[in-house]
This record gives sequence, C-alpha cells and structure tokens, in this order.
Amino acid sequence: MSDADTLPPADDQRIVDLRQALEERYLSYALSTITQRALPDARDGLKPVHRRIIHAMRLLKLDPNQGYKKSARIVGDVIGKFHPHGDQSIYDALVRLAQDFAMRYPLVDGQGNFGNIDGDSAAAMRYTESRMTDVATRLLEGIGENAIDFKPTYDGEDEEPVVLPSNFPNLLANGSMGIAVGMATSVPPHNVLELCNAALKIIYNPAATTDELIHQDLSAPPSSDDLVRGPDFPTGGHLVESRAAIVNAYETGRGSFRVRAVWEKEEKGRGVYQIVVTQIPYGVQKSRLVEKIAELLLAKRLPLLKDVRDESADDIRLVLEPRAGTVDPVILMEQLFKLSDLELRFPLNLNVLDKGTLPRVMSLADALKAWLDHRKIVLVRRSQHRLEQIASRLEVLEGYIIAYLNLDEVIRIIREEDDAKASLIAAFSLTDNQAEAILNMRLRSLRKLEEMELREEHTKLTEEKGRLETLLGSDKRQWGEIAKQVEALKKAYPLYEADGTTLHHLGARRSLFSLAPDADHAEITTAFIEREPITVILSEKGWIRALKGHTDEIDEKGFKTGDRLKLAIKAETTDKLLMLTTGGKVYTLGGDKLPGGRGQGEPVRIMVDMEEGQDIVSLFVYRPGQKRIIASSAGYGFIVAEDDMIANTRKGKQILNVTTPDEARLLVPMLGDRVAVIGQNRKLLVFPASQLAEMGRGKGVRLQRYKDGGISDLKAFYAADGLTWTDSSGRTFTKPTEELTDWLGDRASAGRQPPNGFPRNNRFVG
Repeated sequence: MSDADTLPPADDQRIVDLRQALEERYLSYALSTITQRALPDARDGLKPVHRRIIHAMRLLKLDPNQGYKKSARIVGDVIGKFHPHGDQSIYDALVRLAQDFAMRYPLVDGQGNFGNIDGDSAAAMRYTESRMTDVATRLLEGIGENAIDFKPTYDGEDEEPVVLPSNFPNLLANGSMGIAVGMATSVPPHNVLELCNAALKIIYNPAATTDELIHQDLSAPPSSDDLVRGPDFPTGGHLVESRAAIVNAYETGRGSFRVRAVWEKEEKGRGVYQIVVTQIPYGVQKSRLVEKIAELLLAKRLPLLKDVRDESADDIRLVLEPRAGTVDPVILMEQLFKLSDLELRFPLNLNVLDKGTLPRVMSLADALKAWLDHRKIVLVRRSQHRLEQIASRLEVLEGYIIAYLNLDEVIRIIREEDDAKASLIAAFSLTDNQAEAILNMRLRSLRKLEEMELREEHTKLTEEKGRLETLLGSDKRQWGEIAKQVEALKKAYPLYEADGTTLHHLGARRSLFSLAPDADHAEITTAFIEREPITVILSEKGWIRALKGHTDEIDEKGFKTGDRLKLAIKAETTDKLLMLTTGGKVYTLGGDKLPGGRGQGEPVRIMVDMEEGQDIVSLFVYRPGQKRIIASSAGYGFIVAEDDMIANTRKGKQILNVTTPDEARLLVPMLGDRVAVIGQNRKLLVFPASQLAEMGRGKGVRLQRYKDGGISDLKAFYAADGLTWTDSSGRTFTKPTEELTDWLGDRASAGRQPPNGFPRNNRFVG
C-alpha cells in the first residue's frame, strides 16, 4: 500500500486556527467542570456525583427503615447508569456523605469503617454497607410526583434527575467545597433550625435584609427561636468573630470565620494541671494536629508546653501538659492558637449554580430565597400531579357508580354483547377509561358496601381537588403551605429532645461563640527557659551521654570497644535523673548537665562520687510524688518515695543499707496493691503491698525467704489487673488474681514454682 492510500481524502483536510480551537475546547472543559463537577446547585446543594449517588440509592430502595446494601453495589450502579467516572472517586464521595465529622447532617448511613477524624481512610467498598438517612429521604421527597425534571443519562438509556425536590436546605445546612476553572466555592455547614427560622422570616417578609436574618446576641444561649448565628460545624469549636464581620460576610457572600478549638483546664492536684482539648476546628485531621504540635515542641517554639498526648476514644481528648503549674493556661493556649491548627479561618465563598446553570456569588438571603423558590415550584408541580391523579381516579369512580346503579344491565351487556366495551360506552355514555375499569372489576367487588366506599372516596377526592385548585390559584396560600413544611422541618430537628433537657443529636448547635481573651505574649518568652527532649544513653561500663530528641535508634558505633548499651531513657533537659548503685546509694544527675551525644560521652564516675567496686543498678527520670520499691540481693526491701531519694551533692544519698557481699539489686515503680517477687531458686511469691513498710532509709524487711541464692526480680501490680510478664519473644501474658491463689501468701514466705510459661530467666520482662 502506498503513502497516498493512507492519507484521508482532500475534502476531509481542514486548516484550523489553533488559538480558536484551544479557546473553544478549554471553554467547553471549563463549563463542564463548573456545572458538572465543582459547584453545587443552589436548590438542593448537591453536585452531580452526590445527586446521582442519592438517586441510585433510591432506585435500590435503600430507605432508612430498610436493610443495608454493599457500597460496591451502589458505586457500580452509579458508574453503570449515571456517572461514568472512576469507582474510587465515587466511593470517596459516598464515604464523605456518611462521615458525621465531615457532614453536619449525613446523607448516608454507613455500616462498617468509614474513616475517622484522624484522617484514616475508609475500608474498601466491598466491606462497607450503606443506606440513606432521613435527611436524604427529605431531599427526595416527591421525586415520583413530577416534582422535578429528568434528563437522559450519558448513554441515553436511562433518566436522571436534574435537581432533587429538596425538602431540606442542604446547601447551607451541609455546606460544600469545590474548585472549578477560574472559580471556587466554600460554604460552611449551618444549623437547620436557624435556617428554618430565617426562611420563615423571608416568607413573611420577602424584603428582609441579611442583617435581619442574623441573630442579634451571638453569645446568648441557643434557643428554638434563633436566627442564623453563623456556621455550625460537625466538630463543634468556638467561633471568635464579631457580629458585624459575620453580617458583612453573609451580605457579600464572601468572607471567613475564625474557629478555635474548645479546651478546659483540668486540675491534677498539688498545684499541677493539664489542658484538655475536647473539640477541634472543622476539617483538621487530629493526628496531623498532634504531629504539628509535637514538631513545634521539638523546634523549641512552644516554651510553655511540656508534652502533648492524644487520649481520644470515641470523643476527642487531646491533653496538653504545661511546663509547670505556674504557667498561665490562657497565654499557653493563645500561643498554640497562633502557631497551630487549633485555630483556623474557614472561608465563605457562596459561589453556586443559580437554577443549576449560572454560577454566581449569593448572599445568605439569596441562597435561602433560591431554596424557597425551588420549594414553591416543587409544591406547584406536585399539586398539579396530584390533581391529574385525582381527575383520573374520579373519572373511574364515576364509571363504577354508574355501573352499580345499573348493575343488572351492565351484567347483561357483558354476558350477551359481542363487543361489551363499545356497548357499555353507548349505553351509559362512558369514557374509554371508565368502560375498561368496569370490565376489569372483580366479581367480589359487587357488594353494597363497596358502593358506599366508592361514594365516600369520591366525596373525599372531590374535596381534596377543591383544596388543591384553591392552593394553585393563590400565591399567598402556596407560601403558607411552604411555611407549614418549614415548620415541620424545624420540629424534626429541634434544639432539645422530647424531655426538654437532653440536646437533640442533630438539632442542637455544636459551634458556640466566644470572645478571644487579651493575652500578653511577652510573658511567653520570659516565663520559662526552653526545654529540650533528650535520650539519655548509659553503657555497661558506666559511660553516659544525651542525644538530642527522643529516639529508639541507638548507634552501636557510639560505644567504646568492648562496651555496649545498658539502658536508654527518654527525658527532658529540665528533668532530674536518679541513679542507684549496688552500694545502695542514689545520685542525682541534671538532664541539662549531661554530655552531648556527638562523642562517646563521659564516665558517670567523674560526675558523682561513686565508690570503687560499685556498679550502676538503675537510672530513671525523677517524678515528684512517685514511689518505688527498693530491694537488695538478699531479698530485703521497702517502699521509698522518689522525693526522699533526691541527693543535693555529688556524694549521693544512702537509701538501702547493705553489707558485703549483699548489694542493692532492684528499684521498681510502686504502682499497685500487690507485690510479686521471684527468687533465683525459681520460686514465686505474691503478697499484699500493705505488708511493706515505707521508709526513707534502712535495710528493709524480708520480701521472700531463700535457702540459697537471692532475689531475681520484683514487680508491683494491681489485683484488679492481674500479674503480667513478657517473655524473650516480646509476648505478654496475664494471670488473673483469682488464678494466683497458689502463689498468694504473706511477706517472707518461700513461694512456689511459677506458672507455666513464665520466662526461664526468672524476670517479669524477658
């Protein structure tokens, strides 16, 4: 085949202006993105993908009172019938509709793992199940009554709704975010009770201004008569914004809202407190927030904060531990608000599709009017549809009544005439529908009671027809009917439950208002010296150093030849370290005075006056108020407070009195009401902690009796928790107290062989 044969005919070759072609194609793409992807419709507040998901769930009959179906089935129907895009993008949209921390009023009731506020993703669609919520059914209310128009789907084989009837102000209630070509939208969620009150105000006063739609006293306690106060985020938070700024944002359709985390001061006793954050700003991933605060700590940008912990379960609980009890919590939080996502500004850009086609920025009043105007259209169309149904039914009923009045003649015609239908129409002046209905009647319907019921139904339908015709003929009555619908919606999501005291799980306002306190930020830099996290490394031969930061990775090359790691402790430069030696002495080391981690460190002996021949038994971070059990190798010991172990000089402080060859062997935390001790003879004894004396110094009392050898390990535990130990493989075992009867005894008893599975090295931690 020649090259000439592969070229298209000359008639098909065109010269195209590249600029014009790009403009046309890019404009087409831009319009598609704006109208079919990124911007929500002002009437139902939905983007096409969300509308198609809800419609597909309706077709699958996934009502709130029905069973769940696999999310994969829903996604498959959406792709195959309505939305030819990637399955993951559709599933992500479905997941968001089910997340109560993302949606103020979820549209999907999900069963399974639908992600969490930490940013963890949902389980795969084959594992989760979904159905619609009550809110979703309100959006669909009347869809089968000619309330809205349908359009062909992408392949022309089916139809999909252009917009949903939306008996719910979804645009403002659930909000929306999206980025299109050259424009974007950002609508925060709002409280539906407040939106209903504002909508009613517009119905009764169409000229109401934005200022009149905003509640006057934003700091007042929420009530059932509130107008719009501002956004109401699913995750709560405090709004720190003036009413004037809020009015201006809603008037122009553009602005932002300052949202802060909710916190409280929690006393711990002895002048110590901690700050507990219970609500975080909307859209913030909790895990990332904690990481950010931790990064600020490592960067020394939060001198007043000591630690941050995430103790969240079902509810959010972030614990912020101040550096000292004298830190002003307001100043600490103001610094955190400034540097972290505990405070952020949520943008308002009410750029939506007006009537589904024209993108424009609306005010609050415009957005509510767009919804109300849509509701009026839906009301008129549903009323007209009902009128058509009534007219059709009345026609049939009138035919039935004629048949009952002339029953014998009707029966004769049906039995004797060849064309019964035509004969009935001619004999009684019936319509084709009436004649067909009479011919389709069942014989058992031919009873007197049925005739009475037909006449009663005819009367009721006639009355309903009159009401609907009156409604359609009066604009005022139509708005009155819409007001009743809004009132009913308001009652469905009240502020309180029926008992009048419990807050309604969906209706109650979650985001409250507060004023930002005035704090002197100069105090932040002068209140305390910056602290620095360190990892203290102690070698077997007694060399010590401090690595910057907390790390679990210790370089073995950092030790001298023949030396190796003894223990590593995570601490702070402001911490005091307590060190016990075999001679029973405790020495105090300052975390800020330890040698750096670049070299191999320094011998502990040049920092404290350790006696010759003694070795280090234990090194730990001093915690005020904590207690420990100290024990000698011969099995004598007592409880000692860490406060009594602080040594103010290099010479240390004698705590445990020992005589050669006996030596200090163990120093363990006293956390429990039982003490478990095991000897080198592999015998275990458990006795009440109350049998141990608390002293500041001494030889102690006998913990366990040995014929030969001495103590191997010691542990305090709570009876309610049981005794736990860890083997050399890292596996943890727990023995409930009720199963420890054979080992329970009094202090100084001999004990007996430990339970099966206890480590062979006779240690509670293998």
